[in-house]
Amino acid sequence: MKDRHGLLTQPIGRVLLNMSLPNLIGILTVLGFSLVDTFFISQLGTESLAAISFTFPVTLVISSIAIGIGAGVSTNLGRLIGSGQAPKAKVFLHDSLLLTFFLTAFISLLGSLCIGPLFTLLGANEASLPLIYDYMFIWYLGAPILVLLMVGNQGLRATGDTHSPAQIMMLAALINLILDPLLIFGIGPFPRLEIQGAAIASVISWIVALSLSSYLLIFKRHLVEFAALNLSRLRCNWKQLAHIAQPATLMNLLNPLANAMIMAMLARIDHGAVAAFGAGTRLESVLLIVVMALSSSLVPFIAQNLGAGQTERARQALLLSLKFVLVFQTLLYLPLWFFAEPIAHIFSSDPQVIEWLTFYILMLPAAYGPLGIVILMATSLNAYHRPMCSLVLNVCRLFLIMLPLAALGSYLGGVKGLLLALPITNTIMGIACYILATKVSEPEKNPQHSD
Repeated sequence: MKDRHGLLTQPIGRVLLNMSLPNLIGILTVLGFSLVDTFFISQLGTESLAAISFTFPVTLVISSIAIGIGAGVSTNLGRLIGSGQAPKAKVFLHDSLLLTFFLTAFISLLGSLCIGPLFTLLGANEASLPLIYDYMFIWYLGAPILVLLMVGNQGLRATGDTHSPAQIMMLAALINLILDPLLIFGIGPFPRLEIQGAAIASVISWIVALSLSSYLLIFKRHLVEFAALNLSRLRCNWKQLAHIAQPATLMNLLNPLANAMIMAMLARIDHGAVAAFGAGTRLESVLLIVVMALSSSLVPFIAQNLGAGQTERARQALLLSLKFVLVFQTLLYLPLWFFAEPIAHIFSSDPQVIEWLTFYILMLPAAYGPLGIVILMATSLNAYHRPMCSLVLNVCRLFLIMLPLAALGSYLGGVKGLLLALPITNTIMGIACYILATKVSEPEKNPQHSD
């Protein structure tokens, strides 16, 4: 298993490129779920688009938990593989998946019981709440499947295999694309389920994808060792996982929490701005796919090299990646300036929604280069076993800078003033994170007891 994909020996740029291209395809297909759902649901009207927009912060909470656990799996597996401890890595993955299932099943049950009060708190009105319930009840049923799929795919990526997860998610996205219009609009023999149909289509695609991922992990690659349940071993492995997963989960939870607070501010100004912000965040995810693809490659690369004692190689990979995303995202912004309004028309025919979404596309992507630096630095700190530093970075970005600026912008300039706070914040934090990247190192103490 050791260095099967050249993470420890091959040229840095080539390895990251070879890993990131499949990640790019895989992440694009995952984000395609959201964009496809948003597009078809937008055809049902502004109220349906607003309803699905209200669900984004909540669905992001579950996804953030999956990302946090996946970060713990990727980092620890990478280090175990890099140091030649493959048998221990297999047992660790088994124990991690076990914890993942029980945790997400409990959270999904709790969430399904609180749909009404939670979304009322977020600002949903009486027209949106029934639509939100139709979507979220089904979505919660499938959430444990989604999280197991995401964590299992991180297990594959930790070995350096980014092709298999990408292929699995491409198939899932294709299934979702086919089923969405059939179930939403009731084409042919299918019933017209509208917003609920989008949720059902997603869950079906997740089930197929998890079946394939499980086959690869368990039967073909033998990456999971079904060891007898041992409380002492479980506590040890779960503690090792939690050292990275807990701060990483909290870090990722901050983003939907901040989005929820921004959405609540927008809901008090203009309900159309909520729909625009929801569509804009989905579009943002697509525009940042190269950053996310590189991030998924960089963590196992750094983790394996640190596990093998190659600290300088890990540092070079980090700095090279930061410079690349800054240049790439800046170049990507240029065509958006010319096509902002046509892009906005794709998501809505409401003039007010189009106005807000056009402004969003013109302003926010201008700072996606610095935001890419923040994302890569935050995820790389997990590989360095400094998850608390990563958490502190996001706390500073979102709650000490972004939200106060958003509140001030809302007061001074309404919707546009609020939205301008986001690129200003990302620019400030991007500069700070690059400076930090030139100085980062592993902690001297045991990583389970320090940061």
